[in-house]
Amino acid sequence: MSQSPQALCDALIKAAKTAGADAVDAMAAAGSSLSIEVHEGKLEHAERSEGTDLGLRVFVGQRQAQVSSSDHRPETITAMAERAVAMAREAPEDPYAFLAEAGQLAQNWDLAALELNDDSPEPAPEALQQSALAAEAACQAVQGVSQVQSASAGFGRHEIHLATSNGFSGGYIRSGHSVSCVGIAGTGTGMERDHDGDSRTFLSDLRSPDEIGRIAGERAVARLNARRPKTGTYPVLFDERISSSLIGHLLSASNGAAIARGSSWLKDDLGKQVLPAALSVTEDPHRARISGSRPFDGEGLPTQKREIVKDGVLTDWTMDLASARKLGLESTGNAARGIGSVPSPANWNIALTPGDQSREELIANMGTGLLVTSLIGSTINPNTGDYSRGASGFWVENGEILYPVNECTIADNLRDMLLRIIPANDARTYLSRVVPSILIEGMTLAGS
Repeated sequence: MSQSPQALCDALIKAAKTAGADAVDAMAAAGSSLSIEVHEGKLEHAERSEGTDLGLRVFVGQRQAQVSSSDHRPETITAMAERAVAMAREAPEDPYAFLAEAGQLAQNWDLAALELNDDSPEPAPEALQQSALAAEAACQAVQGVSQVQSASAGFGRHEIHLATSNGFSGGYIRSGHSVSCVGIAGTGTGMERDHDGDSRTFLSDLRSPDEIGRIAGERAVARLNARRPKTGTYPVLFDERISSSLIGHLLSASNGAAIARGSSWLKDDLGKQVLPAALSVTEDPHRARISGSRPFDGEGLPTQKREIVKDGVLTDWTMDLASARKLGLESTGNAARGIGSVPSPANWNIALTPGDQSREELIANMGTGLLVTSLIGSTINPNTGDYSRGASGFWVENGEILYPVNECTIADNLRDMLLRIIPANDARTYLSRVVPSILIEGMTLAGS
């Protein structure tokens, strides 16, 4: 790359203004990634990618257009700008889409405090291969594992820059290290699979490949000889591995774009109770070393810590500039975007208030019911909150796990479910979504 992402953004803005745009924002992302996959003790697949991607959004009056390219030659930048302006002139008017006011833009952020980039040298392919091999060996060593479907390790580092024609310019570098493993237990129609993995900003924080492989194997073996549970109404405990999906449904329903469309079961619930009174949902985009952290959003606004739900009450929508304008409100600094897409509202790091019981205590106290460790597919009505998902996990009787179960469906209504949740205290604090295991009494279970 001959030019920095910042210089490329500046060139895009200049070209677009020359082509006739009234306002412009530009993004550039440059970086590399390396992934290694092994199978049966040998290298199975290695892939390295490097590149620079450019995104340009232009405004002509109240019309906008977005274009992107992976070619950053000067003549391509000129052509992109001209094409974008021509597209914008033919686009329908959108009275809600335009840049932030200068006074809204982020200033003086502290990148060092966020620790988004592990500036140690990129790991050698041989080191990644050894990590993948160690995970595979640890999985294969678990008694009952018939084969390891895959074991992989990877690394990536990318520099991202955003600039606007009204004065914003900012960027950061983000790194990521990962190891994952998928184990298979049993044979023929009785085969079961499960996985484990970890992804961190800093290599020193990554869990060991031996642990990841071992857990993947143990999880696969634990699923053998699964049965279908009996149909009925039971307490359901969502394991910490998948419990964040429940809070994800709440976040989707409080997304400003859905609220502005009127297509959310929460559209009339701002200021109303949506969780038990002891629980809050907090968003904090400034947590160090966490993948969801960022100093500014996709429109150059400062990100901020906020309580989406406070003491059980829904206090805020999640908004970018356009959805906020439609609702007559102010953006919450939650615009997310890709190189080739316009901004839309999204959440950063999320945490649910933990409970005062362990996962084991919730299991002991739930009597007879289902511990869900995997969810398959979904039928969720965004307008009513009706919820139905395929599930597998473990059957609990008298507070003890008895046997694995699969081929069942759990159903209820999200509004009612969320008001009944009982959280454990087992959330992994290093994840972007810190959500513990969640117990919900009285869900409908369809099995045998």
